[in-house]
Amino acid sequence: MAGDFEVLDERFRSLILPIVGLEKLYQGSLWAEGPVWFADNATLLWSDIPNNRILQWAEGLGTRVWRQPSNNSNGNTRDREGRLVTCEHGMRRVTRTEPDGSITVLAERYRGKRLNSPNDVVVKSDGSIWFTDPPYGILSDYEGHKADPELPGCYVFRLDPAGGEPEIVADDFDKPNGLAFSPDETTLYVVDTGASHRKDGPRHIRALRVQDGRRLQGDRVFTDINPGMADGLRLDRDGHVWTSAGDGVHCYAPQGELLGKILVPEMVSNLCFGGAKRNRLFITATTALYAVYLATSGAQRP
Repeated sequence: MAGDFEVLDERFRSLILPIVGLEKLYQGSLWAEGPVWFADNATLLWSDIPNNRILQWAEGLGTRVWRQPSNNSNGNTRDREGRLVTCEHGMRRVTRTEPDGSITVLAERYRGKRLNSPNDVVVKSDGSIWFTDPPYGILSDYEGHKADPELPGCYVFRLDPAGGEPEIVADDFDKPNGLAFSPDETTLYVVDTGASHRKDGPRHIRALRVQDGRRLQGDRVFTDINPGMADGLRLDRDGHVWTSAGDGVHCYAPQGELLGKILVPEMVSNLCFGGAKRNRLFITATTALYAVYLATSGAQRP
């Protein structure tokens, strides 16, 4: 109920429903991540990285294991044809699940060197696939397989819809993490979680201008996150940024002001809009899956 929300700016009240509260839909993950909504069958998929599986939730039916092993899957999204696109820590690649269940590898190397461990992914309206590649899946055996990096840095990549090798669109991040486009796709928001392994590392979200549909420009810090760090993020229809944080979900105005919070009793990793009206926010938080109805809905990009 009202206790699940913290209003810091009166504008936040128009985005929430004080008569509803946070629901816990499932508990039993080790590190829940990468939620993605499938409107065609009204189900949600999300990753449980250390348990090496993808789970599926459906209203009235509960949760089942949808794929195991999942190659320590992390971020998930859908492409323009509705197919599942997944970042796999274990195999250090980005894959697509075809309608018949077979797996197509979309990216696993850059100039002959293995990727670090693709983390989060988003598909633009032109069919291009954008993903981040920090080293979390190779730092230990907990979320993947411990290994030395082959690339000299951690990059944001773009995959052309025609295929081919990924191209670097940003090379100045410490540990690029979650990413999401603005509703008009003129801005790409990218999280940097360098503070996870360096005391003075970044814990912010950057807003980068999209040029010609395929290049990034600018170096604007949209906001610093406190407490904790951002991870996954999404935008609503009016361009508000909803992002994970140490104490729940933070909501920011398009100009960067913190409007309010959804308080969650576990550290939040990621989130997505779903439900019949796209007004239900699904939240992955450490061991559990939560949901809350809002007075806004997820962005419908071109």
